[in-house]
Order: sequence, then structure tokens, then C-alpha cells
Amino acid sequence: MNEHPLSLACAVLTVSNTRTAGDDTSGNYLAESLAHAGHACIRRDIVPENIYQIRRVVSDWIADPEVQVVFTNGGTGFTQLDATPEAVSVLLDKEVIGFGELFRHLSFAEIGASAIQSRALAGYANDTLIVCLPGSTSACRTAWDGILREQMDSANSCNFAAQFKRTALAHKGGSQ
Repeated sequence: MNEHPLSLACAVLTVSNTRTAGDDTSGNYLAESLAHAGHACIRRDIVPENIYQIRRVVSDWIADPEVQVVFTNGGTGFTQLDATPEAVSVLLDKEVIGFGELFRHLSFAEIGASAIQSRALAGYANDTLIVCLPGSTSACRTAWDGILREQMDSANSCNFAAQFKRTALAHKGGSQ
């Protein structure tokens, strides 16, 4: 049987005190990569590096039945201002433990030991996948090329996208 690729409804949140819609290169990169892979970016926003503003937007998107995947970029570093992991981790029902580890491994090959400062993470909340990436466009590219492109491809039966197929079947009372 030849299945059609699953198009996921995604949201992209840029966390930054300086970026605007006109210069959000990382958010643009993620939205364009999703579109090239056949997914839809149905929500997009920019918020300052404030734990409660980040949490408010991500919470709203988790509660929105139209949003299946949330990508954040920015605020995952090791500075005093970086608060994305603290904002998001309390919302997760289940963390994808290996995501941050694999991202840091891939980043190490590119930027060396500074990769250890990344607190990238991923997890699920309310049947929504949340992926928190660093704010640099090159880091978003590393994550997309090294992890996310394959994980978002529904043709592969063992990845993030496959979880949405199984959830849809379970809600319809079917089996795989």
C-alpha cells in the first residue's frame, strides 16, 4: 500500500529580546524547512526571553487542537536570560530524553565543546510534540538536517511523525 505523506500542522515560536518579524532568520528557516518537507506552519510568533511569556504561548498552542508540533528557537543557552527549558519542561507529559543529547553530539562536531552549553530539548504534551532549539540559524539547520527532517517524515515508521499516525488511528478506534 502506498501511503500519502502526513502533513503536520506546526507552530514556530522565536524567543528573542532583539529579533523582529523582519530579521527572524531562524524562525524563517524553520518555517521554510517545514514547508519544503510538506508540513504547514499555521502559527508563528516572537516573544521576549521571559519564562512566563514563553510558557503562555506554548501553553496556548499545546491546548489548540489544530497545532500538532511546536518548534521554539532561542533561549536554550546557558546565560541568565535563557529561560526556554524552564518555561517548557514543566508543561511536558513526556520528555524525549535523547533529543538534547543527540543535538549536542551533532553540535560538538561543528562548534566543539561550546555545544555543552545548549539545553535543547523535546517532548510531548497533550498529544503535541514540542521541540526547543537554540536561536542561531546554523543550530536550527544542524537540528533540521541531523534530526528533524527524518523525524518529521511520515514515510519512516519509527519517528515523531509516526506517533501522530498512531494517535490518529487510536482516536478512530483502528489499529496499525
